[in-house]
Amino acid sequence: MKRSKIALASVALAGIGALALAGCASGGSDEPTSTGGDAGAIIKVNGSEPENPLFPANTNETGGGKIVDSIYAGLAYYDGEGNIVNDVADSITVDDANTITVKLKEGQKFSNDEAVTADSFIKAWNYGALKSNAQKNASWFSDIEGYSEETDSELTGLTKVDDTTFTIKLSNPVAADFVQRLGYSAYYPLPEVAFEDPTAFGENPIGNGPYKLASEGAWQHDVEINLVKNDAYTGGREAKNGGLDIVFYANLDGAYADLQSGNLDVLDAIPTSAQATFESDLGERAVNQPAAIFQSFTIPESLAHFSGEEGQLRREALSLAIDRDAITKTIFNGTRTPASDFSSPVIGGWSDSLEGADVLKYNQDKAKELWAEADKISPWSGTFQIAYNSDGGHQAWVDATTNSIKNTLGIDASGAPFVDFASLRTEVTNRTITTAFRTGWQADYPGLYNFLAPLYGTGASSNDGDYSNPEFDKLLASGAAADSVDAATADYEKAQEILLKDLPAIPLWYSNVNGGYADTVQNVVFGWNSVPLYYQITKG
Repeated sequence: MKRSKIALASVALAGIGALALAGCASGGSDEPTSTGGDAGAIIKVNGSEPENPLFPANTNETGGGKIVDSIYAGLAYYDGEGNIVNDVADSITVDDANTITVKLKEGQKFSNDEAVTADSFIKAWNYGALKSNAQKNASWFSDIEGYSEETDSELTGLTKVDDTTFTIKLSNPVAADFVQRLGYSAYYPLPEVAFEDPTAFGENPIGNGPYKLASEGAWQHDVEINLVKNDAYTGGREAKNGGLDIVFYANLDGAYADLQSGNLDVLDAIPTSAQATFESDLGERAVNQPAAIFQSFTIPESLAHFSGEEGQLRREALSLAIDRDAITKTIFNGTRTPASDFSSPVIGGWSDSLEGADVLKYNQDKAKELWAEADKISPWSGTFQIAYNSDGGHQAWVDATTNSIKNTLGIDASGAPFVDFASLRTEVTNRTITTAFRTGWQADYPGLYNFLAPLYGTGASSNDGDYSNPEFDKLLASGAAADSVDAATADYEKAQEILLKDLPAIPLWYSNVNGGYADTVQNVVFGWNSVPLYYQITKG
């Protein structure tokens, strides 16, 4: 298998020294090819209804993530190639393995003219970390001193030096990796008004990023959200257009039809019905490139027949019963690649030769054998289902996957459709879902740790199956504290080999980003994580 790798700005700490990340202009493939166009033009793009109010620490899904990343700016951001670039930060210095010093640029402001200061970060991070606030991204603060899952504990590791300087003291020696995470939305700052009425603020947020809400009430639920350029933002993502209309489509077929007719400017996902034709339909405006996206389905251990020894046998049998090669060829027309691990080929540390990876290869005889062994423990009864959201173009692959399982194991298997992503996520989040369900990961930052810790670490923010393995957790911690990239990768490979035995999620395939744009726009680039760089798109 050919390995495709995106350039990364890896930060490795060798002994005790100092390392500063200085802000710079991003180059490479995300540079605009031309500077023309109407600076006031609104770019119309596709999206999905966010799961929650637009609070950075409570947003960990792609629908809300697109919006949050557009209206906020953090200490740093990731450019089109996955390099980390300072944004609000003037410098981020690793003082030692447990300590980081952050110096902010002078004159940064929120769109309501409030200054962005050290307190803007310290208060926002404390809010995100407090147990009583129940923020989905709370675990992203777990390495900072003072963090507690059990009590409302302040992050004592955050210390204000002056209005534009603060330090981060970590409880674990993971400073080098922690710096890489700082472009993720959990670490965005908040203005003072956010803490007065967080629920109301989440409906009409005030940020410091390249865009802001067009007006109060610009978020029309289940319809669209309207953003305009934020002139207060002066960072590297300054918008070359007048704003974004992000339309929440009920299905991708409608979005693709709008793209072809010129009623949509940019589409970041192609419906199954057009997978075979979109490149010929769109020509040079078609996008088909590797992205940091991993797809799977998760089987909660709370489901009958899926805990203990029986559960392990059935998970392995189900994985072996899926003909990934056939599905990626016939359903996705080769725009997906069967998975060989739990990460992505565009991430440093990806591997196609992990011990135990044979469980991801189609093997009918072995699948039947293991299913029969599980039946000796407790005979199977009922239907195996995979839940999915109908508005995301998932029906075809879910049907193909469950048909492969049904034909191999001789059991009743089918998809379980939900009307939209929000309704599916509500049941997953509330732990009321009674079937397996589709899962996946679009990387938050370009690091192998990001594909493992948030999804499978004990108590992690996106651990939807409530998986817990102490040995896996130990390897994660060891990798994050390693003094070299190679040493970290070795620990993460061992951690993945544990996942291949336990199968808390069943890996399916890696995704290319398949999308396109209309002839109405220019300078369209899709980034390392599949999201278009909206701020550089021009029109007219």
